[in-house]
Amino acid sequence: MGRDLDKERFTEAEYARFGERIREQLGVLRELLDTPGFGQGPVTIGAELELFLIDDEGRPLPRNDQVREALGDQRVVLELGRYNIEVNLTPLPLAGRPFEQLGAEVQETITKVDAAVEGGGALPIGILPTLDTEDFTLGAMSDQNRYRAMSRGLRRLRLEPFLVKIDDLELSVEDVILESANTSWQVHVRTPPEQFARLFNAAQLAIGPVLAVCGNSPFFLGRELWEETRIALMEEAADDRDVQRRERKDGRVTFGSDWVREGAHELFERYVQDYDPIVPDLTEDAERHEVPELRLHQGTIWQWNRPVYDPADGGHLRIEMRALPAGPSCADMAANTAFLLGLTLSQAERDLTGYRFATAYQNFYRAAMHGLDAKLSWPGMEGEHDAAELVLYLLPEARKGLLGAGVAPNDADRALDVIAQRARLRRTGAVWQRETLARLGGDRRELVRRYRELALSGTPVHLWK
Repeated sequence: MGRDLDKERFTEAEYARFGERIREQLGVLRELLDTPGFGQGPVTIGAELELFLIDDEGRPLPRNDQVREALGDQRVVLELGRYNIEVNLTPLPLAGRPFEQLGAEVQETITKVDAAVEGGGALPIGILPTLDTEDFTLGAMSDQNRYRAMSRGLRRLRLEPFLVKIDDLELSVEDVILESANTSWQVHVRTPPEQFARLFNAAQLAIGPVLAVCGNSPFFLGRELWEETRIALMEEAADDRDVQRRERKDGRVTFGSDWVREGAHELFERYVQDYDPIVPDLTEDAERHEVPELRLHQGTIWQWNRPVYDPADGGHLRIEMRALPAGPSCADMAANTAFLLGLTLSQAERDLTGYRFATAYQNFYRAAMHGLDAKLSWPGMEGEHDAAELVLYLLPEARKGLLGAGVAPNDADRALDVIAQRARLRRTGAVWQRETLARLGGDRRELVRRYRELALSGTPVHLWK
């Protein structure tokens, strides 16, 4: 879904032909993944940063097209809402000093985007606290065929309104525009096919405690909800399961319901078997190995950790880790990346398929709800544990995983120390937002202005006043 389309409306015949092609291309992908030597090469990482554009009052500013034009930067693309923009960061080797490099590019790009916003600025935050219901009209959607086609495709499947219920918040909406309330920090890691199952399962396990120490989305529409409200909002605002699809276990945004036991092909097969196409854009004259329809279809199922097949340069697999929020600062996002990757790499040493998947599932949602106050479980440890204490216990494991991948010790230590301080002080972005809003007497606009100033400074959130 990273490119625009030539049109926004499709016929039933195109839906049928698209369905045939993705089933055909499953076989092609399976052959590619089984080819000896496929996808081999150094481990590389990448990231995507979604930002809010705001005006001088801290309110959403629907000018992403103008900002992109002013920047003239190929890394910058439009997102769903006119007040959202995305920066695709430069892929780099995991070995060496990746987190120092990543943090520097994040700081450079946020500063650059912020400066290009006339009468406002840019904000890396999970959910903008000043969003109101009038910000979610159809006119708030970016002027691109791909987003209009996605919206039409989902409404073709779901005849009922989209229902959002989070604690005491209940909304009924006719469109997917609520997804524009969420901005993320999405991390990619290149993965050889033979290691995919263990790495993917490890990412599923790791994301619980990592998310607990990364919460940055406590508010939505004036209500204080989860530490990471994005998780519930994204799942419910694009759930295509209506009366005809109640039997399907997972929504289009999902954690998943079992471990991967063989390889990436299991997930691609599940996506084809369980999910109807929503954007049946047909590509003619593509090379066989490009499997364009299958890749497009996979891009419309937003599992929190999901496989990505990229045909470039001979082809390779990646795991895309989608659950982290944007922000608060470049130092925080680099640290979050280090903890997530390090813990994933260290846990990939074990076979997790004998561990109860339901426990990893439960950890994830408890972390999203309660942050560092969550009670989490972990393989080899009896009972449940305070999330902040578990994070501190797991940091040496994450360090071991990073050093084993060739990360320079001082780069790993600098990044992981940010996580350690955050856990010891219990100072996540969500905690800072809640405490600051209370001290400001509920002034959400002033909260956003102060947040922006501190985020642009590059200082990690545990040091924010």
